[in-house]
Amino acid sequence: MFGISPLGWIHTLGSLPAIPLALYMLVRHGRITPRNGAGIAYFISMLIGAVTVFLVAHQAASHGIAIATILLLLTGYAMAYRSFAGRASSYIETVCLSLTVFLLMVPSVSETLRRVPDGHPFVTDPKSPLLLGSLASLAVMLLVGLTVQLIALRRRGKPGH
Repeated sequence: MFGISPLGWIHTLGSLPAIPLALYMLVRHGRITPRNGAGIAYFISMLIGAVTVFLVAHQAASHGIAIATILLLLTGYAMAYRSFAGRASSYIETVCLSLTVFLLMVPSVSETLRRVPDGHPFVTDPKSPLLLGSLASLAVMLLVGLTVQLIALRRRGKPGH
């Protein structure tokens, strides 16, 4: 179904929980919060998704996104559990983890539009206005969301949580 291999399903189902978990944390806390159950589940789901990309994807860009996701995820969580950068730790954590959400959503939206509905996908051309508009919307959401998050951190005026 949808032209997805068994390994592809493991990748998809392993990373899928990260989307509602991210949405929950962004709505509830205004950011990805690594130090709670949802944050830990997000980390595990993102790690499964990023690592399994190497087994299912054949494009160099996919591997680049996976490597960037893993590095950002590890950096964000390192900042959450160790204050290497003092007051800047919360900012680095927030930026890194918000970027992981963006890097999750770009291929998720792209692959969904290119596979659904099964047999007659919404997008067949990588230069489709629907695909390009969707990706541009994600970029705008990232910029607006990061701006709001960083302003909220600054207003809170204290490092950590």
